[in-house]
Amino acid sequence: MDLGIKGKRVLVTGASQGVGRATALAFAKEGCRVAILSRREEELRQVVFEMGGEEKGHDYYVVDLMKMGAPAAAVEELIQRGGDFDIIVHNVGGTLNIKDPLSLSSDWAKVWQFNLGIAIDINAVVVPPMQQKKWGRVIHISSISGENLRGSGPYGVAKASLNAYTRVLGRALAADGIVVTALMPGALYAPGGHWDENNPMNKKDPEAFIKKRADFLRHHHAIGRMGTAEEIAPFVVFMASQQVSFAATSLIPIDGGTM
Repeated sequence: MDLGIKGKRVLVTGASQGVGRATALAFAKEGCRVAILSRREEELRQVVFEMGGEEKGHDYYVVDLMKMGAPAAAVEELIQRGGDFDIIVHNVGGTLNIKDPLSLSSDWAKVWQFNLGIAIDINAVVVPPMQQKKWGRVIHISSISGENLRGSGPYGVAKASLNAYTRVLGRALAADGIVVTALMPGALYAPGGHWDENNPMNKKDPEAFIKKRADFLRHHHAIGRMGTAEEIAPFVVFMASQQVSFAATSLIPIDGGTM
């Protein structure tokens, strides 16, 4: 299938590892020009190398997107270097280790900014040129936690807000030919991540961790295993294609049959 996005310029945030990295590589294989953002320069340079290098139109920018004004400044710099973006993939998010529902509002605000605020600030820069061209794709990497609100309370609420924002923004932009969507992965395995037995926290009590993971999979993942970044990336790329023109505001679970 020809996705119709060859030559499109793509921005992927949080692209030094995991879903962001896999997504950037997948877009490069489709012939897109990909710019990536993260705090980790060495990893970003490696991703650009694997995509084919700057000579293929790929670029990177090292930035801490949680700093005031950083999202807009980073994107504006990348636009000056290589032109406007046709596709944006928002892949920044996480709990920031703030999980207590009784955390102060200032802590909730940090989680909200990490999972939603950064996307809002970047969209304010990248979307207006899409409106002028009457074409664009805005893809948010949300979480199934935004629906089931299981696990970290602040994180689940932030992702629920991201889903609501996707609906609101998507309705506002649909008539301009811009498709705004959100993908909601279930629990994913990542080296050194929350579900990796080699994570230092999990190595403190390996037996307890293995039992916890088995219990989670038995009760919450019908597929019986964790997902991978490589299983999410193809969905992201497809949601940027010409074929999704009627998918405005769609919220799509990719969760292994989460229960």
